[in-house]
Amino acid sequence: MGDDQHRSDPLQDYRKKRDFELTREPSGEHIPRAKQVALPFVIQKHAARALHYDFRLALDGTLKSWAVPKGPSLDPHDKRMAVQVEDHPLAYAGFEGTIPAGQYGAGSVIVWDRGSWTPVGDARAGLREGKLKFQLHGEKLSGGWTLVRLRGRADETKAPWLLVKERDDAARPAAEFDVVSEQPDSVLSGDAVGAGPAPAAKAATKKITRAAKAKAKAKATELPLSLAPQLATLASAAPTSGDWRWEMKFDGYRLLARRDGDDLRLFTRSGHDWTAKLPHLKRALLKLDLASGWLDGEIVQAAGEHGAPSFQALQDAFESRKLGEVVYYLFDAPFLNGEDLRALPLLQRRERLRTLLAGLPGDGPLRFSEDFDAAPGELLHTACQLRMEGLIGKRADAPYVSRRSADWLKLKCTQRQEFVVVGYTDPQGNRSGFGALLLAVHDREGRLQYAGNVGSGFNTATLKKLAAQLQALESTRSPLLLSAAELKEAGIKAGVHWVRPKLVAEVSFSEWTGQGRVRHGVFHALRSDKPAGAIVHEQPVAVKGGKLAAAAPENASELPPPASGRACGKLPAGLKLTHASRVIDAKSGTTKQQLAEFYAAVAPRLLKLCEDRPLALVRGPEGVGGQLFFQKHAAGLKIPGLTQLDPSLDPGHAPLVTMASARTLLGAVQMNVIELHAWNGRVRSVEGQPSIAQPDRLTFDLDPGEGVAWPQVQEAAQLVHAMLDELKLTAFLKTSGGKGLHVVVPFQPDLGWDAVKAFSKAIVQHLASTLPQRFVAKSGPKNRVGKIFVDYLRNGFGATTACAWSARARPGLGVSVPVDWEELPTLTGGDHWTVPTIAARLKAPDRWAGMERHGRQKLQPAMQVLGHLP
Repeated sequence: MGDDQHRSDPLQDYRKKRDFELTREPSGEHIPRAKQVALPFVIQKHAARALHYDFRLALDGTLKSWAVPKGPSLDPHDKRMAVQVEDHPLAYAGFEGTIPAGQYGAGSVIVWDRGSWTPVGDARAGLREGKLKFQLHGEKLSGGWTLVRLRGRADETKAPWLLVKERDDAARPAAEFDVVSEQPDSVLSGDAVGAGPAPAAKAATKKITRAAKAKAKAKATELPLSLAPQLATLASAAPTSGDWRWEMKFDGYRLLARRDGDDLRLFTRSGHDWTAKLPHLKRALLKLDLASGWLDGEIVQAAGEHGAPSFQALQDAFESRKLGEVVYYLFDAPFLNGEDLRALPLLQRRERLRTLLAGLPGDGPLRFSEDFDAAPGELLHTACQLRMEGLIGKRADAPYVSRRSADWLKLKCTQRQEFVVVGYTDPQGNRSGFGALLLAVHDREGRLQYAGNVGSGFNTATLKKLAAQLQALESTRSPLLLSAAELKEAGIKAGVHWVRPKLVAEVSFSEWTGQGRVRHGVFHALRSDKPAGAIVHEQPVAVKGGKLAAAAPENASELPPPASGRACGKLPAGLKLTHASRVIDAKSGTTKQQLAEFYAAVAPRLLKLCEDRPLALVRGPEGVGGQLFFQKHAAGLKIPGLTQLDPSLDPGHAPLVTMASARTLLGAVQMNVIELHAWNGRVRSVEGQPSIAQPDRLTFDLDPGEGVAWPQVQEAAQLVHAMLDELKLTAFLKTSGGKGLHVVVPFQPDLGWDAVKAFSKAIVQHLASTLPQRFVAKSGPKNRVGKIFVDYLRNGFGATTACAWSARARPGLGVSVPVDWEELPTLTGGDHWTVPTIAARLKAPDRWAGMERHGRQKLQPAMQVLGHLP
């Protein structure tokens, strides 16, 4: 259905989601604007998966609708989140009853309030521009109100708005009168929500239940907000035993599509939202008979005389924004219409996907990725002749897993993989831009190893564009961590321009040399869908006797796993360390001497981040597992060189403390300090006096409750990151060293502690109200069972958080380590690194090297978006 038809029938999305033989909701009629006389409004209390209030305003023949999780408030200080949903028919204003199980929005509905509404100004312009003012004349609500859109385009479904009561005679403080709790029942029947289904609804529910039981072993589940794709393992040959299905390997971008009602999003394998870049694919996917689900596939662009997919052509299409010919090949369906299909065999999932895509035109933007019934050797020969990249083989009986797996194999026509760009050379002769790119891959310990260079495959436009990107990333230090002699031995001449290892280049080549360098490399394109931290030397799994000689590890990660070997920093001469051989952590066997060596190694990074910040020290005289002492004031701390801060900073207490030297840090270890915490503010001189009245960073501690698995913590971090990104705040990530993760936002220190804490609380409350199934805004173990508490309390005066690079006084001695956002999917837990395994990470570049320049960002604009002025 085209856009014109969609505009002529604005209720098509509403009807598409509902089976009117099963639900008693009205199918409705679109009443043209000229025939509509009054402007009614209705608010329906809806006990679906989560209780919420559906706020609907009649306009242009339909009910414009928003879902308000907490319901309206008469207090102008309350800004209630309202998520715009599909238009409903005018007849829906009188609907009460139970939507049966299996149907969209299943649950009880009552008419909580109704009446008429009067726009203030042009209502249609207000909707387009994102600010709609109006008067309500209802049985419960009256007076002036405003709907304000937070972000998104005017035509974007599920756009978030705020519903705000204007200051007038109808306004009342929330502490005095909460209209939602004081007047909870229907204005039509007097019923409370959840009265039970009508007989017809019960019959429909039984019908759906029977149908669900007749299906395969797919299980009903809530649609996850994020999904990591299954990845294939490079193989040296095709297995000759087992039931394998072979598909063409496309030369494009991996793309996952998530649909939840009218909300359709397109994500790269690293979680970037590309929906806005590919509107024609969004339109095509919304036409599928799909209420909810995750689809997996690859986007490609054909080019050249053979018409084969070309990654460079796809890159060119993105750069020119001519994406109308981009095709989406779909090959898997992990979730479909409320069911989790991941446990089903591949053949069953693909049959469900094939049925979903049946009837689509063969030359359309959505296509099913066919598998072929032929010998893989013949298929690979054909694929290479057609200039395809190779083949993907998949076990017919295998489930879908969100990791690299030996159940999916890739066979390539040529040697080709991604490399991290670590430098470049100057151009020679008539060439512009640069000469060649220096390439690297990560070893098993996470260190970047030189992998040769590539100087061909560039055109003039690419040279110019890439030169600008390289210059923006220039660094005075080599990320390879090689000495001058080692650089010379590797053939790297003087005059090389080093860059921060952020760019990922896809390169084909003839072979690997014995020294681990590529020979005859040809550049294809930069890849933005793969994180630099995940790039390693791809070595094919050997196939012996028709079977894989070695399968991918069960919990294989894109990030090279932590290596054994402790960080052995040099202890200062003269440092007296008593009881150095005493084991302070039985789980890892770490001694006091080894903890001191760890802190000697991390001291430069840790102390730089803690400079001028008051510290709190966690002492464990009996080691991990014994009694711990948390001390933030100088009383009783006899550590040589420990700096006592001015007593006026924290009146009524002993002086706060900080430290500036590695010797003092190691002296703290001698006094049995295991863990260090820091304030979110630095001591500064204000009019000649020391002050810490204004913090300079926000910290959000993602604290998982009982029953929360690690993937939920990763998803929560992505959601917090997305929220902060919408507020245009740059955020940084680190492991906590324990169960969770820490998200840190640096900013300009021009606000007081109370304002900053209130803002962080508003962000957390927003998350908890918008996604109550994932987040809670109240602390305490009972409140967060199965959910995550994003701890904003760490942003108050005197509160502290574990320092980056601090060990944690927990079994195993986890370490709080800064990471790139691109590394998030590869982490195995908040204690991914420990004191015994941190050595390799310390050889890698500092992931928070760019934090200081973001210390100039301001919080006020983000506060205004949330309605919290400073």
